[in-house]
Amino acid sequence: MTDLRYAVTVEPLPEADGGGFVATVPALPGCMSDGATPQEALANIIDAIEVWIEAAGDVGHEVPQPPKHHAAA
Repeated sequence: MTDLRYAVTVEPLPEADGGGFVATVPALPGCMSDGATPQEALANIIDAIEVWIEAAGDVGHEVPQPPKHHAAA
């Protein structure tokens, strides 16, 4: 996947938790990744989305379709 078809939220992590940033995909429960910078967290979430979709398919879970109104990044 070279684009983000799903909305992604990137938020800072508290220093007590090691700092950095966490990226989550609200449409894909449990799909998250992190990174030292917002850009790194966003780059890492692309792989996490692919793995989440593959794993959901492997166990027979439905994969939510990305919103049609969300513009690709």
